[in-house]
Amino acid sequence: MDESQPFIIAGEDIAPGTSKDIAFPITTLATGTASALGVRVLHGAKAGPAVFVSAAIHGDEIVGTAVIQRLAQALDPQVMSGTVLLVPVANIFGFINHSRYLPDRRDLNRSFPGSAGGSLAGQLAHVFYREVVARCTLGIDIHSAAIHRYNLPQIRIAAGNTRLVELAMAFGAPVIIESPLRDGSLRDQAQKHGVDMLLMEAGEALRFDKLSVETGVEGVTRVLAHLGMIEADDGLTNVGIPARANRSVWVRAPRGGVAHAVRESGDPVRKGDVLARVCGLFGEDALELVSPVDGIIIGHATLPVVHQGDALFHIAEIPHPERVGARIESITEAILASEPEGAAEVLLDEDEVV
Repeated sequence: MDESQPFIIAGEDIAPGTSKDIAFPITTLATGTASALGVRVLHGAKAGPAVFVSAAIHGDEIVGTAVIQRLAQALDPQVMSGTVLLVPVANIFGFINHSRYLPDRRDLNRSFPGSAGGSLAGQLAHVFYREVVARCTLGIDIHSAAIHRYNLPQIRIAAGNTRLVELAMAFGAPVIIESPLRDGSLRDQAQKHGVDMLLMEAGEALRFDKLSVETGVEGVTRVLAHLGMIEADDGLTNVGIPARANRSVWVRAPRGGVAHAVRESGDPVRKGDVLARVCGLFGEDALELVSPVDGIIIGHATLPVVHQGDALFHIAEIPHPERVGARIESITEAILASEPEGAAEVLLDEDEVV
């Protein structure tokens, strides 16, 4: 492979085989303190693709921050091919305030492409896209569930993109979901300009958990290996079949009271299986919550105190859910065997059901 050339960003030349932290000025806070978007650039000694990994585009979704901290310590540009841009906190304002949103209550992930003279969210989106996303051919954006909810580690991709299916298989999360793009989202903006995106959902807001962090670190590592950027196993030699779906459903509390869960994220379920029982304060008048479909639970509420209509379980609908994880011989068989039927439908996000 050819030797790399210097990587130019923010007016600086980053030499092959080196790394540098870059701070992109955004705005000033109400106190007059300057704020900036922090990016670590690891520029490999050999030529190769450019990939960004970002976290906390919703400020309280911090699992990805821990993933990127681990990657920042593990990746060595001296033995890398290509360039990795790490963004541990995209929404610096929400991160500081433990909030999903920016101070003006705007959602950064509905604010792309943004503008230099727009709202605070628009300005941040503009800088993030121009300085990070537009320099890459692939992005991995890491999210988590909303507060008091947990998401099984899963990868969301745009429908009909065979390359993304292969990369998602390499990532190795338990579930792959084909999810249509939403106007103003990072994935939508990236696709319009030819940048492929893997979106990881894992864990709970404002919390780190071992499964989510390790799945993220190992997944990103395998993707970089699959792209030939680092020397590591891409995990596709004897891949297990992940659950792959393009439909999902939320199951809601049939009454207010206290929920006692029988199932949790990662469990395969059949239509009619009991998910939880919701009873009154003295344990009276319990009502069963049952699965309306065959599938895999990809998210669940962690707060037992519920109101009638609260969304308690998120189920990805797939046939034969108990077969997920079976061993197969090749990645091609995995793609064909897990191909869902029908066109992708809109999948519900956490913020759209609470």
